[in-house]
Amino acid sequence: MPMNAGPVIILLGLRGAGKSSAGRVLAARLGAEFVDLDDITPALLGEPTAADAIRNRGLPAFRDAEARALHACLGRTSVVLALGGGTPTAPGAAEMIRDAASRGARAVYLHADPATLRARLAGTDTATRPSLTGRGVLDEIGEIYLQRDPLFRSLAERVVETADTNLDAVVAAIASLIRGEPA
Repeated sequence: MPMNAGPVIILLGLRGAGKSSAGRVLAARLGAEFVDLDDITPALLGEPTAADAIRNRGLPAFRDAEARALHACLGRTSVVLALGGGTPTAPGAAEMIRDAASRGARAVYLHADPATLRARLAGTDTATRPSLTGRGVLDEIGEIYLQRDPLFRSLAERVVETADTNLDAVVAAIASLIRGEPA
């Protein structure tokens, strides 16, 4: 199903929820562009990774760059946009997402419980993921989840569970939203 001037599809979720993986596959299937804010935001600050950007520039500067990157990306069409795990907390970002949704963007929360996220991240290089609380990346997952889950739910048109779901099923669930099918 190629998209011609199709919608912006916004993928929200915590680290390890599958935003980048699902976003790449979904974009390929839809013939859309894939954009990962975790790539764009550090580049705006002249840093190679989010961890470097936060460490060298500070979290407030990083969140400001996230908001600028989000604003630029929401002006596109036919794009699958994987947000950073904290992008909706950046200044003005939640309002930008709501405004984009009012103009046809589709926001999807890729949800996984803290235990699933911890297990997924335990198998990765957490050095590229910045600590947000001063505790270890794996240790802070529960706290970050409790802070962000209500916001993500309030922004999303649909919540797609990713804990016990394979990538193809996650992508199919998002695609069904785009086709207007019920959850």
